[in-house]
Amino acid sequence: SFAWQTQSTTDRAQIERWARHQPEANFITATGMVHDVLDVPLEAGREALRRLLDAGIEVGPVAESDDGRMLLFTLTRGTPEDEDEWWPCELDCHPETMDEHPGLRWHCRGSYVLVPPARLPGEDRTVHWVRGPEHPLPDPLTLLETLTDACARHAGEESDHAGAAWPLRR
Repeated sequence: SFAWQTQSTTDRAQIERWARHQPEANFITATGMVHDVLDVPLEAGREALRRLLDAGIEVGPVAESDDGRMLLFTLTRGTPEDEDEWWPCELDCHPETMDEHPGLRWHCRGSYVLVPPARLPGEDRTVHWVRGPEHPLPDPLTLLETLTDACARHAGEESDHAGAAWPLRR
């Protein structure tokens, strides 16, 4: 729904009613209050995930979507007490240059993502957990360098094969 912000709730009873009466419905989670999501191209995300886990870094919940994206759930950068330090997702979606963070989108305040399990348009396309929500949320900055390196590497490989850099998803 385009009116998701006015229809959203944290009322557990209402969420349970929706889930009971609309078992096929997708659920979304607003980012920027409790958690953010680092959204990267799938192959870059898989490479980064392997490197992070091999280094013993706590990664937290991770989802993959059949449209070629990986979602890494993290703590948010701000809290209600730090209201002046928050900024909207648009600043993270439009870096100064495509080369700075190719293919990376940081969902923070003003954005949302699908909560796995979810269905995407098309036949048998889903968003599903790779590492479930039982894993604690990490600080996003502990993941960022590895993710941006993997995105840049995969953007370069894509550029070598297709003649163009991997686009930033909006």
